[in-house]
Amino acid sequence: MRYVIGFIRFWYDFIVGDDWTIAASIGVAIAVTFWLAQSNIQAWWLLPVVAVLTLGTSVWRELTTYRHRRQDDDVR
Repeated sequence: MRYVIGFIRFWYDFIVGDDWTIAASIGVAIAVTFWLAQSNIQAWWLLPVVAVLTLGTSVWRELTTYRHRRQDDDVR
């Protein structure tokens, strides 16, 4: 049982990692892509677009957090 729990924890940490919003947005994009494909709508483009937007948003958030921390350190 210990190995099963360790295996599950590994995959959770690997997929979710530091930012759960990335995993959530990609999961929603996969679901929407599946739904559109089942409706015979061309949806091949949706997942790459969401991945790029999610990555950009994540980098932007980290950059603004870093800048705020740096400004706080300069004030001290």
